[in-house]
Amino acid sequence: MNLLHCGIHCPYVKTIYWLALLLLYSIIPTTAAQKPQYILANDPRLNAIPTVHESAVQARRILNISSIATLSTVFPEQAHPAILENRPPDLGGVPIGLIDYYASCDPIAYEPTILAISIATSFKNARAGSNVTLSLRYHPPFDHPPGDDIYTYSPANLPRFSLVGHIEPVPASEARQNGIDRCFFKRHPDAVAWRPGNTIHESWWARLVVEQIYWIGGFGDRAYIGWIPVEEWRGVTREEVEATRLIGEHGYKTDENP
Repeated sequence: MNLLHCGIHCPYVKTIYWLALLLLYSIIPTTAAQKPQYILANDPRLNAIPTVHESAVQARRILNISSIATLSTVFPEQAHPAILENRPPDLGGVPIGLIDYYASCDPIAYEPTILAISIATSFKNARAGSNVTLSLRYHPPFDHPPGDDIYTYSPANLPRFSLVGHIEPVPASEARQNGIDRCFFKRHPDAVAWRPGNTIHESWWARLVVEQIYWIGGFGDRAYIGWIPVEEWRGVTREEVEATRLIGEHGYKTDENP
């Protein structure tokens, strides 16, 4: 049979075709096939991943420059004196996340200061014994420079984290001594109407006592993903927070763009 007419159906042509495919797969770098695995998992063979401490500094930077986050609590399993509202049945154990104001205030800047409103669902749940999670994400400034590609400012590539802990009231004397009013209302001037002692709603100063930190710095091939020890979180200095820059901030530097 003429090879020009039988095409792929000729035995010799089939053999050559499969040998060519085998040769092609043998010369493709294995890293190309494995690369997608690195997106969601840290790989020790990659050198550019920030350390746990560097990630803690970045997280503290976000805490410092942001002021709004998602406060998550869990509805109590049974009726509780702190819960005075008409709720649907069978909410026990169900989580709920709501936006809330916070501020990073001295002298304990690593534990977010919150203006707790007693009537709010989050604080009713907290008073009933719920643990609390405060979830934050980094928002690049509006005037950030252009990205290298479509992933530079992708939300999936930007850092976010959750602070796990519990709500602790701040005594009024401590709040006055440390200027909590001044710190908080500088970030949230509209919240003055709900300051403790107002005539609208009962409110009180509180802090989130941070016990665990879970961090996602971005894609796993270029950022740390995992837990940050609370000692690392607390040990970050004010100087480190002020000196570090996140992607898109003025002064941000990379190895490729020093």
